[in-house]
Amino acid sequence: MEKALLEEYRKRIYGYIEENVDTVLKKPVGFIHYPFIDPGSVYDGNVWDWDTFWSVYGLLNLAKKLKGGALEDKIIEHAKGNVRNFMDHQLPDGYIPMMIELGKWPEPYLNMKHKEGILMNMHKPFLCQQICLISDYCKDYGWAAGYIGQLEKYFECYDKNYYFENPQLYVWCDDIMIGMDNDPASFGRPKFSTANIFLNSFMTEELKCMARILEAVSQDHDRAVWYKEKAARLEKAIQRECYDKRDKFFYSVDVDIKTRKFDWFHEGLGVFWKTLPIKIRTWSGFLPMWAGFATEEQAAELVKHFEDESTFSSPWGITTLAKDEKMFDLSVTNNPSNWLGPVWLVANYIVFRGLLNYGYREEAARICGQSLKLLGQDLEKTGSMHEYYNPFSGEPIMNGGFINWNILALNMADELEAQK
Repeated sequence: MEKALLEEYRKRIYGYIEENVDTVLKKPVGFIHYPFIDPGSVYDGNVWDWDTFWSVYGLLNLAKKLKGGALEDKIIEHAKGNVRNFMDHQLPDGYIPMMIELGKWPEPYLNMKHKEGILMNMHKPFLCQQICLISDYCKDYGWAAGYIGQLEKYFECYDKNYYFENPQLYVWCDDIMIGMDNDPASFGRPKFSTANIFLNSFMTEELKCMARILEAVSQDHDRAVWYKEKAARLEKAIQRECYDKRDKFFYSVDVDIKTRKFDWFHEGLGVFWKTLPIKIRTWSGFLPMWAGFATEEQAAELVKHFEDESTFSSPWGITTLAKDEKMFDLSVTNNPSNWLGPVWLVANYIVFRGLLNYGYREEAARICGQSLKLLGQDLEKTGSMHEYYNPFSGEPIMNGGFINWNILALNMADELEAQK
């Protein structure tokens, strides 16, 4: 009975996406010069960094099926357009904004601030990942050949402004548009103080994807090796600085660490540790399983956290913040979006993929079923899908009409079937 119900929900989700996919495939407008994909709902007309990656991730999985395959070329065109729009607005120092929005400004707001000398966060590490995603699907990297120089500048900008040599980790400049918008490890904290596990885990894959692009396009194998080695060093730094052996969990860390001398005080043993763990358990602590650099032993411990009903386990997937954290909160908020406990489908998928990577198929199947049920019941009751959900009741919290990474529920079902 449960299997039949989940299959019915799967069909319902697919039908909703097929019916509404045209609404997120947008034509060029204003200073957004190329076709693009937006998340739907209140985000109409905006090009976002990691949102577009996951939208493309889900849509390419369905491209040959949606409307009999008639949308495949259009999806590819818009996916490439996402990349082209960001490249189109790269500044001379390599800075690329996280979001391109149409508003009252003559160019993206974040670029305007950057030109004023105000350093803010830049495009999250999903640019090379999106290029590889599209190119692997099309079996052609040639369309990206002209972007090699710009990609090098993108990484140079990251290394110049956001990389801290002492812990060998990347650091958020501030708490604006950090993906997990109000992650307590970064939200409300001082500028350049947090090496977030989210940023660094995704950056390991971004560096590897840059190596793949170089190998495919320029045949510059030496430079490709340089990026692979950089990724390996970052993985070692995350293991060294972010994994807590006592809690058996990956944390974001504080990098504002130094010996603070005054007069004749602190002349002896100074601060020799490079970071301090920010011991707040968020879903991004599972990212090393998605990225594949967690050890088998670490993965086994992370699965225990995943299954713990007092912290992360929910009937609808994974809570984005552990339930026993003092900041756990289910408030309705859009700016910032609320990641203090609600269920988000992108978090469900990333944890699902990590479980599957390490052979935890039963656990992966469970979160897949929970995700299908969550979205299926929402469509059944409201006729729509929403941005995020109550982890206890499964009720939608806000922003009906949200498509974006909700598509990933179908990826889960398809990827499980592919492993049979």
